[in-house]
Amino acid sequence: MKGLARFAVIVALAFAPAAARADMKALEEAARKEGELTWYTAHYTSEAAEEMGAGFTKIYGIKVNVARASAQVTYQRLLQDLKNNQIVCDVFSSTDVGHYLRLKAEGKLEKYTPETASKILPEFRNFDPDGYYHTTSAGLVVITYNTSKVKPEEAPRKWTDLLDIKWKGKVSTGHPGFSGYVGTWVLMMKNLYGWSYFENLEKNKPQIGRSISDTVTALVAGERQVAAGDNDSTLFSAARGNPLAVSYPSDGSVLIIAPSAIIKGTRRPNAAKLFMEYLDSVEVAKISAKHFAIPLRPEVPAAAGAKPISEIRTIRPSVAEIATGIPDVIEQWRDTFGN
Repeated sequence: MKGLARFAVIVALAFAPAAARADMKALEEAARKEGELTWYTAHYTSEAAEEMGAGFTKIYGIKVNVARASAQVTYQRLLQDLKNNQIVCDVFSSTDVGHYLRLKAEGKLEKYTPETASKILPEFRNFDPDGYYHTTSAGLVVITYNTSKVKPEEAPRKWTDLLDIKWKGKVSTGHPGFSGYVGTWVLMMKNLYGWSYFENLEKNKPQIGRSISDTVTALVAGERQVAAGDNDSTLFSAARGNPLAVSYPSDGSVLIIAPSAIIKGTRRPNAAKLFMEYLDSVEVAKISAKHFAIPLRPEVPAAAGAKPISEIRTIRPSVAEIATGIPDVIEQWRDTFGN
């Protein structure tokens, strides 16, 4: 019996990969029949998101309608669709984890675990143990600066340095009411230093945009000299010749783990599932690295000039803190900054 049992295991292992391939082939065929999908995303820059959509089309011949906006704008658009009983979005990608907790609790997400989700870096796996949403992007909020106006040795080294009066009128940030990255950063600073951090920051009269990527525009234009910015769009802009650099704060770069999920009731379930497989693929990891984001696949190294995540001290609020905390800090922000 032991011999027969061993033989059965060998046969099962031999046929498992073929079965997996057959399932993926069937998924691809069904997805191609659906022909297209719509992706609501706050991940990456518009340029990177469009490149990912085009990459999927090139591989599978399936059109991707990319709707890229900041996290809160994307979420509100999705909620409006759902309120009107219209399922426009097939795959939803936000940088605010709280969105997924609420959508999941309301039964608005389709349960699906991509095969590729088990192949990303271990620290990003099993973000939702129930399998409704999965990590498909990761990034950092760091201190950024204009190198034509700030020497490296003069750049802020920790988050509290932005409160120094010498930076009055020289700081740029995004807005937590629009950006999931900014919302998470604001919550993390509140956790570390209390709301007095932002009351003191207000005294330095920061320029407040919407998306965290707006800080890049402010720095390149010379309107501001230092910022709470994102690692990837800053380094991508620097690689294009703009006078920008990153300072990784000694008190921790804020790690953003951003998931994606399939919207319940999608008319294109197979295309949505295939796209979820794609978002954790080596192909997407390569595009991420090209745009200086964190590549989730271990086979893909960080871009030249980008510091590997393993060498950076990172901090982040818990998922529960994000879910309840970001709505609170948005209100506090508006009370403090008046917008």
